[in-house]
Amino acid sequence: MFVGLRRLARRAASLLGLAVLAAGVTLDAAQPSDWIFVPIVLLLAALITVRAWRRAHSVDFKRSRDMELGALAMLAAQAVALHVDHQTSGPTHALLYVAIGLVSAFAHPLATVAVTLGALGFEALLQATAFGGVVTSELGRHAAFTSAIASINMLSLRLEIARLRNASRSELFAERERILEEARNYRLLRPVAASEPEGGREDERLFRSGVEEIQLSVLFALRLLRECLGVHTAILLWLNESGTQLRVSELVSDGDDQELSEGPFSARDGILGAVLSQRTPVSLSDLKPSFVLPYYANGCPVQTVCGVPVFEHGQLRGVLVVDRRESKAFRPEEEELCEQAARFAARAIENERVFLQLERTRVEQGKLYRAAERLGSATSEEDVVEAGVSSASEIAAVNFAAFTSFEPNDQSHLIRAVRGGLATKLEGRRFPSNAGLVSMALQNRHPLPYRGEYDPTHQMVFARDLAPPDMPSLLVLPLVVHDEPFGTLVLGSNTPQAFDEAARGLLDVLASHLAVSLSNARMVRRLEEQATTDGLTGLLNKRAMLTAAEQKLSGARRFGRPLSVLICDIDHFKRVNDTYGHDVGDVVIKALAQVHQREKRVTDAVARFGGEEFVTICEQTDADGALLLAERIRDEFKRTTFHANGEEVHCTCSIGIATFPGFGRTWDELFKSADDALYVSKRGGRDRSTIWDPKLRDHSAA
Repeated sequence: MFVGLRRLARRAASLLGLAVLAAGVTLDAAQPSDWIFVPIVLLLAALITVRAWRRAHSVDFKRSRDMELGALAMLAAQAVALHVDHQTSGPTHALLYVAIGLVSAFAHPLATVAVTLGALGFEALLQATAFGGVVTSELGRHAAFTSAIASINMLSLRLEIARLRNASRSELFAERERILEEARNYRLLRPVAASEPEGGREDERLFRSGVEEIQLSVLFALRLLRECLGVHTAILLWLNESGTQLRVSELVSDGDDQELSEGPFSARDGILGAVLSQRTPVSLSDLKPSFVLPYYANGCPVQTVCGVPVFEHGQLRGVLVVDRRESKAFRPEEEELCEQAARFAARAIENERVFLQLERTRVEQGKLYRAAERLGSATSEEDVVEAGVSSASEIAAVNFAAFTSFEPNDQSHLIRAVRGGLATKLEGRRFPSNAGLVSMALQNRHPLPYRGEYDPTHQMVFARDLAPPDMPSLLVLPLVVHDEPFGTLVLGSNTPQAFDEAARGLLDVLASHLAVSLSNARMVRRLEEQATTDGLTGLLNKRAMLTAAEQKLSGARRFGRPLSVLICDIDHFKRVNDTYGHDVGDVVIKALAQVHQREKRVTDAVARFGGEEFVTICEQTDADGALLLAERIRDEFKRTTFHANGEEVHCTCSIGIATFPGFGRTWDELFKSADDALYVSKRGGRDRSTIWDPKLRDHSAA
């Protein structure tokens, strides 16, 4: 609220300042004076400079700043024009058009519209106050010119910005595709048809660095060949995946760019086809200008050429070609040097491939390490699921995530948590084991669907009436520990083929860690429950109640609020055990615990304090409120019917009440007062509630 008021005050101050400046300009227009004009213009110039500097160095552009800067520029133009021309239609009035043009060039469109309307309104005000009346024809003409200039500037600028953005986006996309194509050719990346590279931006960075490293190595080898053998052009041509075409991978040449052709070239024709088919070096000399070398665009400028095959693990991958302008045949040792250069290029590619794989492995291990850290620090199921989703988002582009738990007793699944779309529709819903992907993945202990490709028209994830958002990629990961099914982690992505082979492998490992962490979280929860709850009733035990009592009493002292303690005891409970047995006694105790659970508020704490005795702590409750609660508990328990040995059994309870701060300021004092009140209820005939008052030393029975 304070921040909002401060922002409102700042805007009000800006508007007030603009109003004062406008009043000064109006006064100078009515009574021209350098004593008014000069300070206003200097102040406007200073404000425009400060605002323009802030806008130029600001990261976030706001319409209010653009409006303020435009209004200042408009006022400055009006001030100069009015002082020089002494009217609103003089030759200097064109400064206003310049100001509006500048505003429309840099400001937000809404700010431009606001400044334009403000300029016309201010001009009408000037005519009415300083020049005797509004001239409608003149104002309309100025409005037409101002609107036209603002619209043309705004439209042309937006079109130019859109053109530059599209051009930049096209260049980036083309460069990215080139890098990916090079990576596929060098087999740094498998030939997949995905729109995104494997692993996202991290892999794209690795591919780019790998391709650049290979190109530098190959370029170095070609330059050495050119210097050592005195060749005109040295070029490495790489086969495509189908083996039908060759494309230029790298080249060095003494010729110009217009002399060379970019390709691709057929892998079956000419000297290139001969090298590939014979799989041995081929040398030719005394070439005629009519000889066809496909990488030259306009005839053959050389007289000698040599081509050697490039092998990778025995597989033919490309051709290395060198040529000379003079008719000087390549000697055997020169051909051997070319073959060594070809082997060097192949080794450079292979080394970079190994390095890239090692780097990718390091990155993947880093992701798994961070995932293990997150999961290791999570102790509750909610924290484990959150850590799992965060880790999965680091591995793949995840837009939707859901965690389902499996209930083996009734063979059903519960959607425990949802991140992303449709959370309110899906979270907390239960569905039976069926033919859906969740059930099948858990039964088969295998991620589904195949390759993470999701078709909502033919595949069901949860149930027919429970469907995730439509996405091209979805993966259901089973969570299993020691062959015990815990549930599934469902991940979805708006990116096609987001869960490729590499991502699926990492996510499968993540699912194993997630399942173990969930198992540990459930074990921790069970241990906490056993340490803080009573095994028979599920209520707090004595130790947990004492901890809760100190916390609630401390809050009551701090804020000066009332707090009441109720002690409830079953009447003649020993007689129930002796007559009907301890099994029936346990049923009676559990029934009274359920009554307490139903009648208490969310903020109340209820505990089984021992045997058949129950304690309730009620925050912000005085004696009268505690008495109402006690009567509801007593009345409902009295109306409960138990069956034992073919007969109906009814039990009653007695309750004692003590309230902070009147009947005790410490827990021991409050508990002693409530226990004394319970004793009064017992002595007064049982089946009643008593509020303890140490002054009266008696009880009030309800």
